[in-house]
Order: sequence, then C-alpha cells, then structure tokens
Amino acid sequence: MFLTADQILAHLVGDYILQSHWMATEKLKKSSAALAHALVYTLCFLPISTSPKALGFILVTHFVIDRWRLARYVCWLKNFLAPPGSASQPWNQGSGPALKDEKGEHLSPLRCAAWNYPWEECVGTGYHKDNPPWLAVWLLIIADNTLHLICNGVALKWLT
Repeated sequence: MFLTADQILAHLVGDYILQSHWMATEKLKKSSAALAHALVYTLCFLPISTSPKALGFILVTHFVIDRWRLARYVCWLKNFLAPPGSASQPWNQGSGPALKDEKGEHLSPLRCAAWNYPWEECVGTGYHKDNPPWLAVWLLIIADNTLHLICNGVALKWLT
C-alpha cells in the first residue's frame, strides 16, 4: 500500500505536534530552522522504517519542500494552466463567456495562460491577492501536505 494510517500519523505528529513556533516561523528564512524541523519530522518515521534511504529521502524532500515553500509553485501552476472559463481566471470571473479566438473557438489552456496572473502577484501562497486570504492559506497547506505525503509514500514503498 502506498499510503497508510501510520504514515499519516507520523506526518501529522512531525509537521504539527512537534514543530515549534521557531521552526514554523523561521524555516523560510533560515536553513538551520528548516533542517531542525526536517530532522524532528523524520524521526517520527523511525517506528515505520529504519531504512537509511527512505529516511534520507523523507528528510531531504521535507527540507526542500518547506525551506522554499514549494507548494506555492504547485498552487500557482495549477491555476496558471486552468482551463478557460474557470472562475480562477482573471478574464472570466465566473460571469462571462469563456475566452474564444478569432474563429469563435475556445482557446486552449496553454494559449490562455498568457492572460493569467503573473508569479509576482501570487508569490506568497501561489494564489492571487484578490483571493480570500484564509482560502489561499488553507489551499496552500493542503497542497503542502499532499506533496509531503506523496514523497513519504514513495520513500516508504520503494526505498525501504
């Protein structure tokens, strides 16, 4: 099995219960805080696996994902490539028709992406500043947790 209850529990304990305020607030600014958090987080997986490869992969991926808040890039990219006519697109806030080309055909997501919000306007969470802040933060947290669970599943399934 790729994802198990013990993996989810180890993730939750390591990412929420054992992460100190210092780790949480400084890990984006200081590699030492991100590394301390990644080490504590990885220790939570010892009851599941003692494989140096699996634990090393969990440690490194957790450090990289958290240190540079990689989930925000995932959030931005999925919205940048969203299909025309979706509510997240700046040219159609859910009320007007989808964007069409000169022949009246719907534009592909890649052609429409040029009209989406630039990274500079979404850098904090991956979502545009016009989105409700509470929603942008929660969607970022969910994307972050999903990235971690995928990496942990890969490590514990194929690197043990």
